[in-house]
Amino acid sequence: MATESEVGELLRLRGWRAAFTVTDRLNAWADLVSVIEAGYDDDIFEYTNDLYCRNWLHEAWLLLDEPVVQLLTPRVRSLDDQYKDVTVDDDGTVLAQFHRLPGPDLWWWRRHPRILTGELGRSLRSAGAVGIDPDVV
Repeated sequence: MATESEVGELLRLRGWRAAFTVTDRLNAWADLVSVIEAGYDDDIFEYTNDLYCRNWLHEAWLLLDEPVVQLLTPRVRSLDDQYKDVTVDDDGTVLAQFHRLPGPDLWWWRRHPRILTGELGRSLRSAGAVGIDPDVV
């Protein structure tokens, strides 16, 4: 098992572009969830790239020492719940049209934002996504 300071380097050696910290990736996940809640309007490629911060956390949790996991899991669960509230479960049907989906245990790839706005909204609607269009409301 790895300490919080070791996990970033271990994951970098496994192919991640940088030795991220747990705090950095937790903050990235929190930021993404907040942006989705407000209406993510960047493009589909930025969105799928942004989702990888949650992949990193998933991989880190498999390596981290148990006390760290126990300490930080409530924050991750809270962010995951918030993400579920602001997204729609479609079993990955929509995102799969733009990006190869990872295994089923990475459930966040099987959801799309509830608010469909900007470039992302246009792309997702073109792939069959159903959600709220704030420009119409």
